[in-house]
Amino acid sequence: MTSSESDRSPGLSERFVAQFGRAPDVQSSAPGRVNLIGEHTDYNDGFVLPLSVPLRTRVALARHDDDLTRVVSRERDADNVAEYRVGHEQPGRDWLDYVQGVSSVLREAGRVLGGFDLAIESDVPLGSGLASSAALLVAVFRALREAFGLAIDDVTLARLAQRAEVEFVGARVGIMDQLSASLGDEEYALFVDTRSLDVERVPFPATLELAVINSGVAHSNAAGEYNTRRSECERACELLGVPSLRGVGVADLPRIDALPSPLAGRARHVVTENQRVLDTVAALREGRLDGLGPLLAASHRSMRDDYEVSVPEIDLLVELADARQDVVGARLTGGGFGGSIVVLTEAGRAADAGRAIVDEYRARTGRPGRLLVPSVI
Repeated sequence: MTSSESDRSPGLSERFVAQFGRAPDVQSSAPGRVNLIGEHTDYNDGFVLPLSVPLRTRVALARHDDDLTRVVSRERDADNVAEYRVGHEQPGRDWLDYVQGVSSVLREAGRVLGGFDLAIESDVPLGSGLASSAALLVAVFRALREAFGLAIDDVTLARLAQRAEVEFVGARVGIMDQLSASLGDEEYALFVDTRSLDVERVPFPATLELAVINSGVAHSNAAGEYNTRRSECERACELLGVPSLRGVGVADLPRIDALPSPLAGRARHVVTENQRVLDTVAALREGRLDGLGPLLAASHRSMRDDYEVSVPEIDLLVELADARQDVVGARLTGGGFGGSIVVLTEAGRAADAGRAIVDEYRARTGRPGRLLVPSVI
């Protein structure tokens, strides 16, 4: 068995043996991510700035000589083994669709693939806005790449993972999450141009610390509202006469404001969010960290008012974070309709600030908010 240190999980290996009666051939993993800024821009050919978090999905896998695939997941359905046959994938089987989607798109891409046994575990919370689905997809792709000797580079792997989620699972997501899971780490934010797939690693400042707080309101990328937003953006493009909203900028806001509602708000968010990503990257490069708070605040307002993907619980978390002296800025992160917020604090303050925000949030809402990053006992 070959794997990196971050991939290895003795408990997962033991569960694999107990479940399947043999040792795994490989173990692999992929991280969750938080998006510092650049929300709902990736499927509009825009700019994004994700950063990996210390939460991972890990898988253990062993090849079969036939096409039978058996899958067990500690988080999703720990008591049952799901089965299907490679080459006979059928959507509509809930979480198993993510695994089926991987083998389906690999076959369609001409990769030779047989059946396998697969065990999954994850500490990326489901529905938290931290890209748990992308972490699962990329971890499975990595395991199959190693087990079957597939010549696939990391960017191609991310593109295939996006195809699996869009074409098989049915969530019309962009490529940010898959690229972050495939290329990201915790020390550098990934400045990604999703049109060209150019990637620049931007150092995360040592004077800042990251907190991620889950609202306790779960979301689903496959839900109708997410796909509706993408359709609305496509309709706005038709009316503006551009192939994607990347084709217009802040100078075109008068044209955008003339669009019918809600298309004007959708396009306005994407265009101004692209500019905010560029401004954030410039501030990080130049060390102008005092400019980050206003950019995060503007991003959240735009998602709340123009893109309409926030919920009252998320708005309250952002309000509570922004009221603290040790917080630089906060915003909704992820697709929205629940999930989490990202909070930038002074270095050494993330745990204390996060706990205080969660305590006040719980007292005011009764929701089981949770500090995900940094992990505290």
